[in-house]
Amino acid sequence: MILISEMDCLKASSELQADLIPGGVLYLIVEGDTFTWRKASKEFDLDIFQIGQKLNENSIAGRAIKEKKRIVQNVPRSLYGMRLRTVAEPIFNENGDCVGAFSVVFPLLHPIVKAFNDFAPILAEMFSEGAVIFVTDLQKIMRIQSSKKFKVDYLKEGKMLGDGSLAKKVLQAKKPMVEEVHNNELYGMPVMVTSYPIFDVENQNEIVGSIGIIAPKKIAGDLRGISESMESGLTGISAAIEQLASSASTIHANEQALNSEINEVSSLAEEIDELSYFIKKIAGETKMLGLNASIEAARAGEAGKGFGVVAQQIGKLSEQSKETVPKIKKLTDEIKKKAEELSEMSKSSLTSSQEQAAATEEVTASIEELTAMSEELNKMAQKL
Repeated sequence: MILISEMDCLKASSELQADLIPGGVLYLIVEGDTFTWRKASKEFDLDIFQIGQKLNENSIAGRAIKEKKRIVQNVPRSLYGMRLRTVAEPIFNENGDCVGAFSVVFPLLHPIVKAFNDFAPILAEMFSEGAVIFVTDLQKIMRIQSSKKFKVDYLKEGKMLGDGSLAKKVLQAKKPMVEEVHNNELYGMPVMVTSYPIFDVENQNEIVGSIGIIAPKKIAGDLRGISESMESGLTGISAAIEQLASSASTIHANEQALNSEINEVSSLAEEIDELSYFIKKIAGETKMLGLNASIEAARAGEAGKGFGVVAQQIGKLSEQSKETVPKIKKLTDEIKKKAEELSEMSKSSLTSSQEQAAATEEVTASIEELTAMSEELNKMAQKL
């Protein structure tokens, strides 16, 4: 019971306590049927109760005056947009007459919401890249706490929940949800959004809000970007290596064919050399044949003159053939020399192409290992 003589002390006490109560509070005094005094905390207020406003006799304060007793009642969300608890205490004069009521109105908050300002600043800084922590009722954000490293500018206290927001989905499903967001326009970087439903303490089947955490995944995003770029680059390099390996195989095959052709040229030079020796031998025999023919023509006298001309021509052919043989030999020697040089060069090129092919295989194996490592790095980045 409150006496009217205690009103000044009650007002002073309420003034001191208003901003100390977690979640906020609204103090009201009704004298007769009119609100004559009010004190709201900075954190909570209701504009519907104003000084000079008439009291509804069916209200909680009206009932406390009528029944001359304290009345405590929870107010559903549907009435004022939030769950409230109201305590109305009747005020009596010296004669024992009930002349008014002292009411205390405060939001009916879940313990998580009440303690939010105590734990959220600490929890937000515990994330390596920072975090944003917020709690909601069924319609809007009630509290929000950003870390020093990370904040989301478009999220404010009082902001209504969008239909596509994770918090809204959690409220509808009544179960925790996790969502990875890569839309940089919203957060400026990849983030992980986690949201949990909050149920009424007294009625565990009634959902009253949600608590959410937005944690950046910049490092994971950077790792994913690096791994994707690496994988793309390695794919290009691998394609180039495969093309190079194909070219090396072609070069190797060409070198083998060239070496075979050079060997054939060397064989032909040997045959030409043998042929020139045979021509030289024929030239010698032809010369002897010409000499014998000349001798026989001389013996025949006048009758052998025509045969003597033929013998001279045979002798000239023999000399010409004999003179041609050294030229052929010189040319064949040069061909053999060039063929030997080309053969050595071809062998060297063949060895190089074989080494290149072996090196290409090693590089290809290394590229495959790096590609596998890149894929593993991408998987690790997704788990962060």
